[in-house]
Amino acid sequence: MQAANNPLAVAFFFVFMALTLGVTYWAARRTRTTEQFFAAGGQITAWQNGWALAGDFLSAAALLGIAGIITSNGFDGLIYSIGFLVGWPIIAFLIVEPLRNLGKFTFADVVAYRLKQRPVRVAAAFGTLVVILLYLLAQMVATGALIKLLFGLPYAASVVVVGAAMLVYVIFGGMLATTWVQVIKAVLLLLGGLVLALLVLAHFEMNPLTLFQAAAEKHGERVLQPGSKVAGSGWDAISLGVGLMFGTAALPHILMRVFTVPDVREARMSILYATGIIGSFHLLVFVIGFGAMMLVGPEVVAKAGGGGNMAAPLLALTIGGDAFFGFICAVAFATMLAVVAGLTLSGVATVCHDLWVNVVRNGEAPEREQLTVARIATVAIAALAIFLGIVFEGQNVAFMAGLAFAVAAAANFPALLLSIAWKRFTTAGAVASILVGTVSSLVMICLSPTIQVDVLGKSLAEVSQAWWFVPMKNPALICMPLSFAAAVAASLLTRDEAADRAFLPMQRRIMFGARGPSSL
Repeated sequence: MQAANNPLAVAFFFVFMALTLGVTYWAARRTRTTEQFFAAGGQITAWQNGWALAGDFLSAAALLGIAGIITSNGFDGLIYSIGFLVGWPIIAFLIVEPLRNLGKFTFADVVAYRLKQRPVRVAAAFGTLVVILLYLLAQMVATGALIKLLFGLPYAASVVVVGAAMLVYVIFGGMLATTWVQVIKAVLLLLGGLVLALLVLAHFEMNPLTLFQAAAEKHGERVLQPGSKVAGSGWDAISLGVGLMFGTAALPHILMRVFTVPDVREARMSILYATGIIGSFHLLVFVIGFGAMMLVGPEVVAKAGGGGNMAAPLLALTIGGDAFFGFICAVAFATMLAVVAGLTLSGVATVCHDLWVNVVRNGEAPEREQLTVARIATVAIAALAIFLGIVFEGQNVAFMAGLAFAVAAAANFPALLLSIAWKRFTTAGAVASILVGTVSSLVMICLSPTIQVDVLGKSLAEVSQAWWFVPMKNPALICMPLSFAAAVAASLLTRDEAADRAFLPMQRRIMFGARGPSSL
């Protein structure tokens, strides 16, 4: 099934590129300050931000990765859809208000609010950049595979093309361009997913149950049963769920979108809109995955390469022809480019705002200097993302994104929660929590089958005999409690009087915002 050099597909691709470049040009003319660059001046409405949040969150893992996992494994792939979705109530009810009332651009603003700025921001930047690079890696792998399928380019060249496009959107347009690219992408993604799912159901009497039953008859009842093919053992499945749930509530590029709306109410409403959009799309992906299983076949998807990531585009080619294939490819590219831009912007905010302004320059950097540093950081992050995308060719993107969620759950969530809720939390506790969560996650991933077998190509039988081998693929269940334990131990062993005194004023600011009652 040859898709390369498909004229209609290429035409759709360039139409989307022209549209988003026009948006970037429009946004670039309105981006003059760091607040406009990082938070769109706080002028995005809840409805717009809800679509942008959905666009930011519905990454290559949603359209390509999860569809590919379901195509290969059936019902087991649903663990990713559920895990991704259940973190949103945590954001809405626990995270939004403190973040919006205490922060400025990044989650480190909240963690460092009543603690010593330099050590906390350096540690938070380290954890944040690791999460962003892991998530970027997943998007670059999928986008490279898609461009390779679409144009017939070598994989490495495809990844470079994606990195170059990302640079244009972020350097010139900032958050305003990124927001509107994400809104456009979310609308197209939901529309494309709906049409694709309806075309699948048209082959099965417009009844999902008929589709599932046909899949069971052709591939065995296992495709409708929970099992261990996706997550491994029961503990691994629990660990994956924990990572996806709490990682969602601590993803830097998602939390950053809280600052693009005028107030807390608008932020909560945007979370509500985003949750509905994301939940609806994941239902469509379930139908798309089973549709690819039946109408394309797991073997054909596997032969296309990319760790099963091409299931949805190949399904579109099979049931909709060249034109629909082109549309789905353009939507998939929009999906990944929007997420890559959002991730890069979050990483740039971390480097510029947390490290350069608040650590190197002690909060005194001029606007022009900050924007210059931000654009230099964009180039550096893009170059690193391109390199990692080339190295990790062929990995399933939902799985790779799951690792980013696991690190976010261990590195960011404990420090974020304790800084808000525990008076006794100290600077040493915050630094210990972030570093232990990040480092332990990376070590466990490196010693697990994820790196040893899938990337380095060693046999499972060989590495499983080593004393250092970690059989669990997802580290969140171990590393997140370790992070909490490190935070509690370090806080109890140290004392931070200034942090204690600042706790009640911080709680009042969380409740009332910057414009609280004058008596406070």
